[in-house]
Amino acid sequence: MYAKLVLRSARRSVGDYLIYLVTLTLCVGLFYAFLSISSRHYHPDIGAEFDLTFLSDGMKVAVCGVTLLLWFLIRYVNRYMLRQKQPTLAIQGVLGMESRTMAWLFFAETFCVSLLALGLGILLGVVLSQFITALLLASYGQPFQLTFSLYPDTVGLTLAFFAVSFLVTGLFHVRSIRRMPLLDMLQATRRNEGDLQRSRWMPVVTVLYLLALVGMGAMGVWLITLYDDPRLPLPGRVLYWANALLPLAGVAGSLVWLVRRKAWGFPRLLGYLMAIAVGCGLFAALTPSFRSAYFLPLSAENLNLYLTFLVGDVVFLICALFYLCARWVAAWKARSPAHKYTGENLFFFGQILSQLRSTSKSMALICLTLLLSLFCFLATPALAGWAEGYLASRSMYDVQVSSDYNQVYDPADLPLEGYDLVTQFLAEREISVAADCTFFLYLPQAEAFHQREKYNFPPVAMALSDYNAIRAMAGYDPITLAPGTFTTQWRATAGEEDRAAFLAGHPTLDTDGGTLTLAAGTPAYTDALGETLYNDYTDLVYILPDEVCQALMPVMTNRYLTTTEPIPYADARDLSTAFRQTYSEDSVEGQPRYTIRTSTEQVNESTASTFLLRTLMTYGAVVLMVTCFTILSLQQLWDARQHRYRFGVLRKLGVEERDLHRLITRQLAFWFGLPVGVAACFALVVVPFFFATISTEITAYLGFSVLLPQVGAIAAILLLLLAAYYAATYTLFRRAVG
Repeated sequence: MYAKLVLRSARRSVGDYLIYLVTLTLCVGLFYAFLSISSRHYHPDIGAEFDLTFLSDGMKVAVCGVTLLLWFLIRYVNRYMLRQKQPTLAIQGVLGMESRTMAWLFFAETFCVSLLALGLGILLGVVLSQFITALLLASYGQPFQLTFSLYPDTVGLTLAFFAVSFLVTGLFHVRSIRRMPLLDMLQATRRNEGDLQRSRWMPVVTVLYLLALVGMGAMGVWLITLYDDPRLPLPGRVLYWANALLPLAGVAGSLVWLVRRKAWGFPRLLGYLMAIAVGCGLFAALTPSFRSAYFLPLSAENLNLYLTFLVGDVVFLICALFYLCARWVAAWKARSPAHKYTGENLFFFGQILSQLRSTSKSMALICLTLLLSLFCFLATPALAGWAEGYLASRSMYDVQVSSDYNQVYDPADLPLEGYDLVTQFLAEREISVAADCTFFLYLPQAEAFHQREKYNFPPVAMALSDYNAIRAMAGYDPITLAPGTFTTQWRATAGEEDRAAFLAGHPTLDTDGGTLTLAAGTPAYTDALGETLYNDYTDLVYILPDEVCQALMPVMTNRYLTTTEPIPYADARDLSTAFRQTYSEDSVEGQPRYTIRTSTEQVNESTASTFLLRTLMTYGAVVLMVTCFTILSLQQLWDARQHRYRFGVLRKLGVEERDLHRLITRQLAFWFGLPVGVAACFALVVVPFFFATISTEITAYLGFSVLLPQVGAIAAILLLLLAAYYAATYTLFRRAVG
């Protein structure tokens, strides 16, 4: 009998469970698809030079960590279903059914639907895993073939994770039902909305924001005392002073309000602080651009602090906006009687206001979560492209061996050897060498050997013949130098302004082999030639004539090799291990430090990390967005059930179905559009700030022209998810009030 009751109740509630079923199926599918990479049965053909161990372990931890967000979603949806079922449960209780029996019937019903979603999600995951595999093989430069596979260990982990989630959440609600009085169940759909003005969450947010303003103001004053200079351009000085005075003005105004709080009220304080927050956020967001345009002496730590303040500004503005939204709508309604009584506007405003008074906190959280999701979506291609571009610039050669002299204080201990161990190892493993270049890096002046200030290391130099040799190995044309001239080689991340300023201030170079003049035509090269070419704290290398270098002091020895075929991963790992057993990679006082990099290991680790970053942030963003849209949908469906009688009254008053459908469309458009629109507007501030902080890296390794199409694709995904959830909610809403 109980089984029939469960099945009958589930069939009657198919509309209520639809969004839950679809959402959970999608989340299970994504979980299985991404986690399938970590399966021990997953063996794609990526070539002998690659290994998936690091990627597999990282993906397992990352996916499980992100999917903990689903605990909240599962609990929320089950709580929604519990609220929906409370009147039915109350009737069953009045008819004599024990609360224990009611609780377990509800548990069985939700658990059956959850298991159905689990099965459908695994089937969906098998399909989605093909897209993940295609992305993986594309990352490793391998062709893709469609092969559907079901991995037992991944299936087991998926079943275990979600079954435990369903079980724990279900048992929690069983306990709630057994302790809930029948009267509360009967009145579940007729409870009054909470009073917005009695909410304490916004005062807490305000206090935290005031503390952030104190910190920002103190930092602004400190930067003024250090860097403010009358010679600075006016915009730079305005930025310094605004970042100090605006936060202090916000704190001072709050102290004045504290004295007059009974007369002015809390909303007036929020309005004042919102104006301050807009100004603070604007100048904080402009800081990276002003720093680059006017060469402001702001460190990366300063930019990170301004980013933190900007995040605090955004959080406060969104919370205050939704807190005051009901008041603003009510005021506009009172001041615009013409709009108030036009068509169904009176009913529409009533619906909006009744929910705004009780959902301001949840709407603010949804908006913040959507903003976080948008940031993850938009930041992913920039960070992944940066990582891939950086890999391409540092893995130019199959084997790179380098040394430094940063901890060497006796010239007799300088690292000046040819690394014969590498030659012997490659010969033993029968790995053919296509090109090989061992070269010294010199100090232009030997007296600079003892110059050891961090970030003030003297740039090193290399001979023109060695420079052309490694250029040829990397596929670049050789260069020439006129007698008595020199040129420079720069890191890709060195800004154009920095290069121009340095070259303008150093038209000549004094060396132990004579004075040289900067070459005309091409005084600087930025071709990718490996990152080991540079010292730790310098971005350039002088390129000098060979005869000049013969008179200079060699301080570093590098060796670059290319092989006829890619080095297998096992061989590359063994070579690195053997090298480190002979040459120390640790910074030891008085001893040189050695480094070996193989292209195989670099590509494998970097590709795995980049793929992990891309999939993790994308998966997290999708889960966050799906969670937000699910909550929005269920809130509206609950409102439809709760206020069904209102739509019935409209029908009795003669309102046509066409007008009711238009009213539903407007109502859903408001509730979906408000958090999405606010999140999109704030994303237009936060994301450009983030891009500005890494603009040098984007320009060097990716390019904004490549980034823009990816941003467009992300916007399309957002609109697709929004349209799907809106359409589903609209359909179910009409059924609920019909």
